[in-house]
Amino acid sequence: MPRLPRAALLPLQLALLVGAGAPEASVSAPRSLVWGPGLRPGVVLPVRYFYLQAVDSEGLNLTRSPPGQTLFKVVIKSLSPKELVRIHVPKPLDRNDGTFLVRYRMYETVSEGLKIEVLYGDEHVAQSPYILKGPVYHEYCECPEEDPQAWQKTLSCPTKEPQIAKDFASFPSINLQQMLNEVPKRFGDERGAIVHYTILNNHIYRRSLGKYTDFKMFSDEILLSLARKVLLPDIEFYINLGDWPLEHRKVNETPGPLPIISWCGSLDSRDIILPTYDISHSTLEAMRGVTNDLLSIQGNTGPSWINKTEKAFFRGRDSREERLQLVQMSKENPELLDAGITGYFFFQEKEKELGKAKLIGFFDFFKYKYQVNVDGTVAAYRYPYLMLGDSLVLKQDSTYYEHFYMALKPWKHYVPIKRNLSDLLEKIKWAKENDEEAKKIAKEGQLSARDLLQPHRLYCYYYRVFREYAERQSSKPEIRDGMELVAQPDEDTSVCQCHRERPSREELILENICQKQQ
Repeated sequence: MPRLPRAALLPLQLALLVGAGAPEASVSAPRSLVWGPGLRPGVVLPVRYFYLQAVDSEGLNLTRSPPGQTLFKVVIKSLSPKELVRIHVPKPLDRNDGTFLVRYRMYETVSEGLKIEVLYGDEHVAQSPYILKGPVYHEYCECPEEDPQAWQKTLSCPTKEPQIAKDFASFPSINLQQMLNEVPKRFGDERGAIVHYTILNNHIYRRSLGKYTDFKMFSDEILLSLARKVLLPDIEFYINLGDWPLEHRKVNETPGPLPIISWCGSLDSRDIILPTYDISHSTLEAMRGVTNDLLSIQGNTGPSWINKTEKAFFRGRDSREERLQLVQMSKENPELLDAGITGYFFFQEKEKELGKAKLIGFFDFFKYKYQVNVDGTVAAYRYPYLMLGDSLVLKQDSTYYEHFYMALKPWKHYVPIKRNLSDLLEKIKWAKENDEEAKKIAKEGQLSARDLLQPHRLYCYYYRVFREYAERQSSKPEIRDGMELVAQPDEDTSVCQCHRERPSREELILENICQKQQ
């Protein structure tokens, strides 16, 4: 066995000390920190959340989990004993770096407010208890903030979104009549996956253009959720529900490009990008209908770095030929790579040769130090979840991108690999030989993803896209022939009393009908 250099022995010695019961700094409840959007009553989200930072008695932040069982606990209840509300508060998620993520889902609105007690053992943490003065609205309470600027300030929305600025640079003005004439002809045929939306007075109307529009359930639900929270601008737009971005006209062509909204962009298209249906839906259904979401991932990142299996890992469908290459490379280099195809559709003839891998829970991916991210039909929608883990992401060069890619840099947040994967094995070897640098890149990527992919920022992003679009419309949006109202879901079992004075739904619908007849 070759002799290890002294520098390489230090992490091993540290691990042995921890395993042997090295003394850990004790947590100081008063000195520990509590912060985040879930402590602000005006931040209405499907699942509210905030953060804890364990701090020791000397005022130093802990950088790994406190010893033993987690003693942090959170109790949330109504300020008024007369208001009985359902609030689901699971145990804090341990992020394995001295920080914890607290989540709670409200099923009714409280008028008086909430009392949030954050405890370490029996001792209050930081400024606990936290009082959220009411009303505090639950997700399905239709009570939009009528001042969008105030709403954005409450959510601490970013003042700049470079991807949005880039997307709209091609569209100084938006001609709604031209869109009405061209979009159905160009993109709304039998193979089309376009939905035409109009939002007037915060009510949502739509018509489907094309055969493959079942995914409108995803666009409907996030639009309805946003409309329950803030007054949206009047706007008329087209969402592409398909995988591939659609608009490939160049800015200097005649006629020019149309501002189609999509979930995925590419270097050779002009589509305006929104957060994918995957992360939007998982945000809406967190702690309810899904297990993998932008919050749950953060408390399920597997063993600590030093205890992860030192291999690259991949599981996925056969939606791109490079994924098949991965499996072949894995067969030839099992000491470096564990890759498998879990379902065959595009290359069914390859199943006998390459074999079919068993499905594995996504959280178990993070038992491995390195994650290989290869495109599917377009950008791999697992990428945001991989970045939120604490493994190093090896990302294939791609022409496709999602709404947050622009903020991530190669060799700072992830390790790039060539499109044809020709340098993948070399990059895995580099990571193994440069463990501290690999760990640093993995952590930088994770921290950036935690910031970029906070659920409340998705709502900020959606709103800003619609605001930018609305400001460029050259005429007033209209409810077009064939459009139907997308109604808010009925929540008869939940208490919801909006304390803002505004017209009733019936009055708004009547007003919209009158506008349509004019």
